[in-house]
Amino acid sequence: MSAPGPDRRTVTLVRDGAAFEDRLVVEEPLEIRVDDRPVAVVMRTPGHDLDLVAGFLLTEGVVEAADDLAALAHCTDPARENAGNIVLARLAPGTRPEGDRVDRAARSFFSASSCGLCGKETIERIYQRLRPVDPTFAPEPAWLATLPDRLRAEQGLFADTGGSHGAGIFGPDGALWVAREDVGRHNAVDKCIGALLRRPEGLPDPLRCVLVVSGRAGFEIVQKALVAGIPALVAVGAASTLAHDLARRGGLRLFSFVRGGAANAHAAEAFAEVPGTTAAGDASRALDPQSGSQTSNVAP
Repeated sequence: MSAPGPDRRTVTLVRDGAAFEDRLVVEEPLEIRVDDRPVAVVMRTPGHDLDLVAGFLLTEGVVEAADDLAALAHCTDPARENAGNIVLARLAPGTRPEGDRVDRAARSFFSASSCGLCGKETIERIYQRLRPVDPTFAPEPAWLATLPDRLRAEQGLFADTGGSHGAGIFGPDGALWVAREDVGRHNAVDKCIGALLRRPEGLPDPLRCVLVVSGRAGFEIVQKALVAGIPALVAVGAASTLAHDLARRGGLRLFSFVRGGAANAHAAEAFAEVPGTTAAGDASRALDPQSGSQTSNVAP
């Protein structure tokens, strides 16, 4: 299923009271079921749903490789209402170790959705699922600085609505491997990771690529990158403290506020002498030289 175009709604222009039709990004629920058990309901922009589910199941620890998924498809039961908003996953035999990853993922997703990730046990369990990243992958900061604009060129839905987040994965030769948009920033990342997972060759090991996101880099974005084994992350917006700490612990090369030829590098010992970057522990921020602002490709 490809991504649909924006939907139209009549809205009122506040500044003069005139009514007009505006383009709005589509948001609908998607129910994810694994072996006939409900795992999560995510609010997403329809399109690339199978990529979204594959990426979600990987980054939430339900599967570890493409071979763990025996089947993945939309529900086709004509008796089910909104069957198009249900994706059914079937795990291959023998994919579950001790404990039940499906139940754990459902509980973890509920906790993250309701109150955020909380508790030392939850955080430590996430650390245990991180894949080793390729420590030799060290892309040039000057090249990294070009990636947000290249991602922006792929964000047609954002251009139409101003309401979607974008994510893209670029290979070491600069080629764009995949780009996706969604109303949810985490969904856009899962769609990219899932698209790679579903390729015939699956996820390369080790991965040598860069994940680029059009907004900020929070803990869960860094977590998803590390669980997939992605060694570098570029964010147009800010990074949080937990994202910074997790990136350092996992060996992820994290750059925030990447725009205008400048960036904040969250591995200061490796990039402190690179022109145009600032150590992320400093109070300074890399500003757009044209406006001095810290704008993003997406709405807040």
